[in-house]
Amino acid sequence: MFPLKRGRFVARLADAPADLQAAQALRHLTFRAMRGLGDIGTDESLDTDSFDAACQHMLVEETRTGVLVCCFRLLPLQGGAEIGRSYSAQYYDLDRLAAFTGPMMELGRFCIHPDWKDHDILRVAWGAMTQLVDEQGVELLFGCSSFDGAVASAHAEALAMLKDGHLAPKRWLPRVKAPNVFRFARALRGRKPDMKRAMLGMPPLLRTYLLMGGWVSDHAVVDRDLNTLHVFTGLEISAIPPARARALRAVAG
Repeated sequence: MFPLKRGRFVARLADAPADLQAAQALRHLTFRAMRGLGDIGTDESLDTDSFDAACQHMLVEETRTGVLVCCFRLLPLQGGAEIGRSYSAQYYDLDRLAAFTGPMMELGRFCIHPDWKDHDILRVAWGAMTQLVDEQGVELLFGCSSFDGAVASAHAEALAMLKDGHLAPKRWLPRVKAPNVFRFARALRGRKPDMKRAMLGMPPLLRTYLLMGGWVSDHAVVDRDLNTLHVFTGLEISAIPPARARALRAVAG
């Protein structure tokens, strides 16, 4: 049960309007202010959208000071029939996943405060996710994983690595929906990635997904508004290697 305390950090679910506003402020700092981008939402200091009201919001704070160091939101779905309600469905044709019968959860707006570099933050965040996944019987965790910068060539090594070993099973593979995409599985068909450079260029959240057996779409959506390139990412809970599952549950308690 929450709060989940590990070392210097504690993870808990937002339970008041002030908690949600703190998460929205951190999102604005991470996604917009630090990139020199314009404002979004109804308040110039907050990153807001219509999905916030339907989601659970997880906060990771430094125990001694209460400083918010990480946040993300989670949208629980009863099964694939509800996937059209998700944030990801705006950008990807997810009709194939409508056949997924088990409970699902969308992970979104994941961010870590740029001034905090402690690896335990990500560890505690995944521990908190694991606890919710287990409590709610989730069978598929999914979302959009973003690369910083919308120029596809800058991420070629990482995308080539995704193409070679991490594409979604055909039965779940998202189809193109967004107007501006980079079909990397096709464009990089003959390219062999430099694995060291590929891993260095892989976003930390996506890297963790892959280490647990996650998979991605065969194309990336170009988001000029946030200056990112993102791929649909899925993780079937039953596919997580047993040793990693045990390690995550040890953190989750």
